[in-house]
Amino acid sequence: MALPKVGNLAPAFTLNDQDGNPVSLKDFKGKKGVVLYFYPRASTPGCTLQACGLRDVHGELDKLGYQVLGVSFDPVAKIKKFHDKQELNFPLLSDEDHAIIDKYGCWQLKKFMGKENMGTVRTTFIIGEDGRLLKIMDKFKTKSHHETLMEVLADLSQ
Repeated sequence: MALPKVGNLAPAFTLNDQDGNPVSLKDFKGKKGVVLYFYPRASTPGCTLQACGLRDVHGELDKLGYQVLGVSFDPVAKIKKFHDKQELNFPLLSDEDHAIIDKYGCWQLKKFMGKENMGTVRTTFIIGEDGRLLKIMDKFKTKSHHETLMEVLADLSQ
């Protein structure tokens, strides 16, 4: 499935968080926006760097009115361990059947070490308070994802 288009409504979803509680996109109405990021697998080096970077700028994101949500196809128990070990301050959501990952166009054929398989392509969506997609980030360095995100949000607020 292709990425949704900037300006369109973000696909709705309800997924369980690291504690098994249902979380829906509509739960965040009234926030300035949502930073929805899709990552391949909990507790891997790149995903840990990305999550910890977002954890470290959480205060700044909160001041701007943005809620961070991370989504992977890991089961709830695995994201719970990852969430707790890294002391993350935002929800991680489990999409085990990758239905929402696919809806957002992030379930794609990937090549790694000569092998091809389907998996989650690291992508971040910035969703405005009206539920529309403001920006899609799909080209960034994992290590500096949080810095790139803050630059993008600064540009959006001008």
